[in-house]
Amino acid sequence: MLARIGNLDLVAKTVVDGFISGLHRAVKMGAATDFAEHRPYTRGDDVRHMDWRLFARTDRLYIKTFEAETNADVILVLDASASMDYASGAVSKFDYARYIMASLAHLAARQRDRVGLVVFDKALRDWVPPSARRRDTLLRHLARAQAEGQGDLTAALDDLGERLGRRGIVIVVSDFYAPPNDVIKALDRLRARGHDVLALQVLDPVERDLALSGELVLEDMETGQRLPVSTAVVGDGYRSALAEHVQALSRACGERRIDFACLYTDQPLDSMLFQYLSQRARLVRTR
Repeated sequence: MLARIGNLDLVAKTVVDGFISGLHRAVKMGAATDFAEHRPYTRGDDVRHMDWRLFARTDRLYIKTFEAETNADVILVLDASASMDYASGAVSKFDYARYIMASLAHLAARQRDRVGLVVFDKALRDWVPPSARRRDTLLRHLARAQAEGQGDLTAALDDLGERLGRRGIVIVVSDFYAPPNDVIKALDRLRARGHDVLALQVLDPVERDLALSGELVLEDMETGQRLPVSTAVVGDGYRSALAEHVQALSRACGERRIDFACLYTDQPLDSMLFQYLSQRARLVRTR
């Protein structure tokens, strides 16, 4: 149904309003409420909230935070490498990822967060800085993005980390076809910069089940390399290897307080939104 709609803005409204209307309580923030705590100053923070008296005593910069403060920067990071264009049904991994991005942008706008977009393959291809007023611009960039070329998640995320000034919520949507250690190192470097990181892995049901039969020649969508296989011979080993790959990512992310979910394109998008809302609720509880 979402594939038939096509328009990303309408898709986002359909998903968010249809699936979770009334379930999410917007996080309203502002400086005119009760003081909560201090936190270290990060480049890009509003200096009007600097505690100069504490600076005079400690020679360190701290920001005063408040109970109703904190509209977050939400950075949506989309893998646009060629492998994301795979589809066994009506919706490719890339389209599914774009539906996720559009839905999260719509949700963030409802709770007054600033939203930005990054599209990458082997480098950052497109960059829309976080803003509370540029959702239409973000959706236009998202609509015209295409999955093509080889990907390099590590290089792209390292470049992104250098560009981000404010701490925020970084949501990376990818098939994560890279060695788990490389993926985790890239995500962990973002976490070390103070960002809250969510990793959403998007896979096709055929990639999960290898629901193919016979003697086949499989072609790598990014390199063009071909490999003859017999599904009867490699099927069990493939499914075991994929499960280990996903479990390694999930386990390592959990150890580093990086939220991780593996989503399949035949799943309703409300599971993705639930994952995001759970993360937002946890952030509010720990402020």
